[in-house]
Amino acid sequence: MKRMIYIVLGLICVGLGALGVVVPGLLLASWLFYRSSPRLQEWLLQSWLGTYIRSYRRRGGMTIAQKAGACGIMVAMVLLSTFVFIPKGSVARIIVPIVGAIGVLTVIFAVPNAKDEE
Repeated sequence: MKRMIYIVLGLICVGLGALGVVVPGLLLASWLFYRSSPRLQEWLLQSWLGTYIRSYRRRGGMTIAQKAGACGIMVAMVLLSTFVFIPKGSVARIIVPIVGAIGVLTVIFAVPNAKDEE
């Protein structure tokens, strides 16, 4: 059962990573797959998304441009969700922006900056 939970969470993270929370979501997906299914982890690392994971591991973090892109996409998705898809008066119109802000702050302050490649 624990293995299946890791797999499901890993697949969700792949989806989030593909939508814009690129490196943090993909790293979490890779870790979840590592804990549950080496075959799925290998699939992720060999996919086009794997280039982001390998770059993060090699350089020890995200570049400023990658952070800016991830934060920009997160903000765009939060705004789209909040003002287009969530009905007026819904408590989600408060929760989604708060969670989005936490995500942006996490990328800015918790995700390490990449070391320069020589």
